[in-house]
Amino acid sequence: MTRLPDFRLETYFSRWEFTARHHLTASDVQTMTMAELLALADPADREAFEQLPLGYTETFGDPALRAAIAATYDVAGPDDVICFAGAEEALYLAMNVLLGPDDHAVVVTPNYQAAETVPLALCEVTGVALDPDRDWELDLDLVRAALRPNTRVVSVNFPNNPTGKLIDAAGFAALAQLCDDRGIHLFSDEVYRGLERDPARTLPQAADLSPRALSLNVTSKSLGLPGLRIGWITCRDRELRSRLERAKHYTTICNAAPSEVLARIALKARATILDRNRALIAANLPVFDAFFARFPELFDWQAPDGGCVAYPRYLGADGVESFCARLVEEAGVLLLPASVYRSELTPTPTDRFRIGIGRRDPEAGLTALADWLTAGR
Repeated sequence: MTRLPDFRLETYFSRWEFTARHHLTASDVQTMTMAELLALADPADREAFEQLPLGYTETFGDPALRAAIAATYDVAGPDDVICFAGAEEALYLAMNVLLGPDDHAVVVTPNYQAAETVPLALCEVTGVALDPDRDWELDLDLVRAALRPNTRVVSVNFPNNPTGKLIDAAGFAALAQLCDDRGIHLFSDEVYRGLERDPARTLPQAADLSPRALSLNVTSKSLGLPGLRIGWITCRDRELRSRLERAKHYTTICNAAPSEVLARIALKARATILDRNRALIAANLPVFDAFFARFPELFDWQAPDGGCVAYPRYLGADGVESFCARLVEEAGVLLLPASVYRSELTPTPTDRFRIGIGRRDPEAGLTALADWLTAGR
């Protein structure tokens, strides 16, 4: 395994996330307080939290939490779920379990950096780019052409980070079938599932479509609870799930017991929380539409299909890297420039930036951005 490169997004965030006055690029929905979450607990779970012994927990995850997770699937059950300390640990360990030096993987771009850098540290990887000129369409023929006899994994993320793109359910089912026909594991990052602008476009979960597929999810994004640090992989391949558990013995071993109970409460109240978060995004979108309509000479804006991030184009002559750097330094408004999402696998647009649409009261940040723009920058 080669040494992993710096994580560009996290390096950028370590400098600015908690010092910028206006965090306009958040990838999660507005979070809840402990009191707000506990108010959603049933009496048994509230009692379980208050009387919780602070000992070790099961490596696979709290059985009651795994049951609550499994209730969000149509086919997969509690024994198909293994929990992790967030989605990053899950992704990292899954790739290390699935891939070796003689293997090959296919990864869709643009992406969350670890989706390509972890496989690249393990084996040969081919990228398949979403097409920005065709509304970020995924061409299944390009995926098919990228496959090799030693391809072990195809990695996708819908709704996509950073573009907010969704593919249609028929295309997703065809992708799962293609992987099954070739004996390939479909690794599906589904952390924004539940935040579709049109709920009718919600994709089935990969682990329900295929016994070989892995569905990755987390409490951080759609549920807006990143402080819990609870993620999971659902996969009906029990031998693979056992290998994931053994790999976890070398990282976190088990999750934090309080977080598991709180995640269980959140999963049981999932419908209520998602309704709240979709309503927040729906209320925010007209605010963003109006802002970008004020500056058509500088921005090409399109609302995402799902999730709570979008990837507008910056049209200014100074370029998006200079724009984002000066904006945070001079106005305290944080956006993520395209360089954070560059890929070693395919060309990616160099004129985009990620903006978050899921936090409460974005007007202050947008006003600061507008004032900076109109002051002549």
